[in-house]
Amino acid sequence: MRILIVSDTHKSHRNLERVLQKETGIDMMIHLGDVEGAEDYIEALAGCPVHMVGGNNDFFSDLPREEEFQIGEKHIFITHGHYYCVALNEERLKEEARGRGADVVMYGHTHRPSLTEEDDLVTLNPGSIAYPRQMGRKGSYIIMDIEEVGSMHFDVRYCD
Repeated sequence: MRILIVSDTHKSHRNLERVLQKETGIDMMIHLGDVEGAEDYIEALAGCPVHMVGGNNDFFSDLPREEEFQIGEKHIFITHGHYYCVALNEERLKEEARGRGADVVMYGHTHRPSLTEEDDLVTLNPGSIAYPRQMGRKGSYIIMDIEEVGSMHFDVRYCD
């Protein structure tokens, strides 16, 4: 299974459109918030099942604040991250994820990609595909591949 993970599009979809054309075989998309009212457009654009949570800029949105679901044997926990102070560090978020029995926790908000693989938890942030803040300022996203045997592989990628 191949999963596209994005965040913080803030109504700017040019890079997302390009990535969806470039990355073939996407089975699921996960959006980690700050869609700013473009939920329906993003779901239609994806053309596959989409999990999406609300961010700090998703005013008047019906999107859930966080979500938990299974992908195969893996327990996934997604949130935008601002309620867990991720701009300071990931510790509160990791504690919450472990308390929920998550195998993978995903968040956005910082507009900077990160990936930490520990024995009991994978913590990832795809950064912002539209408004990056990391050095080089290229939009970023993550491709997550899950093999039939359940092993997961993550690849942080950057827009051209």
